[in-house]
Amino acid sequence: MSQRPFNFSAGPATIPQEVLHMAAAEMLDWHGTGMGVMEMSHRGKAFMAIHAQAVADLRELLAIPENFRVLFMQGGGLAQNAIVPLNLSRGGTVDLVVTGAWSQKSYKEAGKYAQVNLAASAQASGFTTLPSPNTWQLSKEAAYVHVCSNETIHGVEFHELPDLQALGSTAPLVIDFSSQVTSRPVDWSRVGLAFGGAQKNIGPAGLTLVVVREDLLGHAMAVCPSAFDYTLVAEHDSMYNTPPTYGIYLAGLIFQWVKQQTETLADGTVLRGVAAMELRNKTKAELLYSYLDSSDFYSNKVAKDCRSRMNLPFFLADESRNEAFLSGAQAHGLLQLKGHKSLGGMRASLYNAMPLAGVQALVAYMQDFERSHA
Repeated sequence: MSQRPFNFSAGPATIPQEVLHMAAAEMLDWHGTGMGVMEMSHRGKAFMAIHAQAVADLRELLAIPENFRVLFMQGGGLAQNAIVPLNLSRGGTVDLVVTGAWSQKSYKEAGKYAQVNLAASAQASGFTTLPSPNTWQLSKEAAYVHVCSNETIHGVEFHELPDLQALGSTAPLVIDFSSQVTSRPVDWSRVGLAFGGAQKNIGPAGLTLVVVREDLLGHAMAVCPSAFDYTLVAEHDSMYNTPPTYGIYLAGLIFQWVKQQTETLADGTVLRGVAAMELRNKTKAELLYSYLDSSDFYSNKVAKDCRSRMNLPFFLADESRNEAFLSGAQAHGLLQLKGHKSLGGMRASLYNAMPLAGVQALVAYMQDFERSHA
């Protein structure tokens, strides 16, 4: 299989090449049905089988407990910033922890439907740190506590989810894991609801994943649109309205790809699925961070204890060389490295589908660029 350029986009992001080949092979005729998946009725037997397999594979990959429902929705993580409070807040108080651009959006949006308590913020550090959970100012009456477990723009990540019970809170934890899902295990004992857009680790834009504990269903506000009511979506097995069928199909192929991934430890232990992806992602991130830390030519500003494995922002000491860096990177088949417009600099997103070879090629190019411009 020929090597394509390495795509470091933060999303829509790179998709495993094997998955793209499979989708191409099945584009005109899925398993002898005479139809492509995009042409199928979402209520037909063929697509229902695709949907059921995708749900089953995701449950296996993330070890999702039986008392959680898996919902496939639309609108992306941004829409969930409204849909979550519409379903869970009951118009009362919710706690928000602001750790970057995406949780800032969550904070602002939730304020339209609930009383929002800013439990903690990392804004004073320029979102280069995470506020320690034992410093959070949580509300006793909060309907839920919302965190973004990985901030795609600022490159900070919770490497351990907060234990709200240990903090004295009985509220469920809501996590936006858009850029983290399937890259590492989830401790469901600490989570009430997790949501994420698919376009980073599990497929194309258009599909939104929600994993919600069953006891949190049934509390939607009267003004909640019916298509966004988790209870209705769950009761109809994500078929209340026509779901993003092709996105579900491609996510299902990616789930199967992740299940097939393995990594072998020094003692011979074989890791599979998400555990293998976590080790691989650690290795990729450590390679790039190690080089950044060794260089005065480049820098990463995020505190080492909360650096993201998925999204690595970095800066050239002399930013007048940014365009030359990006032009040279593209010439070397290293794509989409320009940082978010709100932050500047560069950003390398190392999602599951980014191979180690891509990070090695990036580091080699950065070394060459540094030698020729230092």
